[in-house]
Amino acid sequence: MSGNAILVGVDGSKESLQAVEWAAARANRTGSELTIVCAYALPSFTAASLDGGYAALDDETIKASAQAVVDEAAQVAERDGLTVNTLLEPGDPAGVLIDLSHEYQLVVVGTRGGGGFADRLLGTVSSALPAHAACPVVVVPRHKSGPAFTPAERIVVGVDGSAAASPSLNYAVAEAEAWGAELTVVSAVPLATSSSTMGWFPASVDRDAVIEDTRQRLTELVEGVQGDSKIKIRRHALDGNAAALLTEFSTAVDLVVVGTRGRGGFAGLLLGSTSQAVLGHSQCPVMVVPTRKHDEGDSVVPKWNR
Repeated sequence: MSGNAILVGVDGSKESLQAVEWAAARANRTGSELTIVCAYALPSFTAASLDGGYAALDDETIKASAQAVVDEAAQVAERDGLTVNTLLEPGDPAGVLIDLSHEYQLVVVGTRGGGGFADRLLGTVSSALPAHAACPVVVVPRHKSGPAFTPAERIVVGVDGSAAASPSLNYAVAEAEAWGAELTVVSAVPLATSSSTMGWFPASVDRDAVIEDTRQRLTELVEGVQGDSKIKIRRHALDGNAAALLTEFSTAVDLVVVGTRGRGGFAGLLLGSTSQAVLGHSQCPVMVVPTRKHDEGDSVVPKWNR
């Protein structure tokens, strides 16, 4: 397995094929190894790939149908000359992806499918996969018309100023370098939201001073991770709700990056009910970066080839 390996989950739906297109473009851009996987336990792919009701299928028939799903996805990925690997794995899509995420640098899925990866992503897996995957997860939304989401020329990352924000920012910088993209770093300061973590501030608080302090900490955070990178980085400290800001930015950029842990801003929301709204309404792919420490040590940010 190469150090830049990418895994994409498919279920036979059009949405999962769009995820394959994104993953293939990403692999081509970085010279990464791409693997396509399908979990062949009912009802992981049959609703999207088979007509009619759920027939009593034997294991070999199920596996053969899953193979057809993988073969179709491989043809999509190979259009630009990319060589791909394929996997058939028995089991639940969420469990399969989480287990395999330990062997890859990136996992990619579509937002909605026919009862497969994506439906579960926006259901129980909305917290299970992003919260427990050992590597970043990219969720690619459906697009019915217009250009696809590649190349990624504009990337935005949401941070909250805490130490937990560093992994997502590091990954965002690496991703911007890989695509040759412009990066915007945003910190949400929800001063006007009573339910926010800063909702206790009295009305007399100097909001401009709070914004300026956040902006200063944001600058220090960016300078600490940018290093010798030549990419263009914009910085914004904005008063507003993190989920709303994230969704708004998604209409103008090609990729949104957030972490799984935080102090109640972008990252904290992804482990609560807002995660479904963010992933469900984003107009561009969302990369969710695991920011917790694993037993084997800190996450290592890949240096993608270009």
